[in-house]
Amino acid sequence: MSNPYQKEEQRSSESVDDLMLTDDETDGDSDRTRTTSSVRDIASRIPESLSAIGRDISRTIERAMHAKDDYVVAVKVSPETQERLEQLVQSGIFKSRAEAAGFLIEEGIKTQSALFGRVEQKLAEIERLRAELRGMINDKPA
Repeated sequence: MSNPYQKEEQRSSESVDDLMLTDDETDGDSDRTRTTSSVRDIASRIPESLSAIGRDISRTIERAMHAKDDYVVAVKVSPETQERLEQLVQSGIFKSRAEAAGFLIEEGIKTQSALFGRVEQKLAEIERLRAELRGMINDKPA
């Protein structure tokens, strides 16, 4: 009795053998010679390509690790604000307008700490009220 799995193995190995080109099969057949040469050229480039991919992945990971705390925010500013940011860059204090703007935002948040304290309290109160409302709906008598 024959094993059905064995037949499948034989078929798949035959198809693989059909794809392989040996040197004696290419004698006198220029198309096969070119194909074999092209396949060998491509195969010889694989290690170099894999190495380049590895370098690209490494650089991407490195950039991501350095930028993990940076967020990009697009904001509209007045012409006067734009001019002030540019002055900070031209003076050499900051490397870019984005860096200068980030600094000023951080300083503004520190200066307005009392405001942010009140905002946090109000947000906590709002969340408590929302939870209370959800509880009223969930506890609704049937």
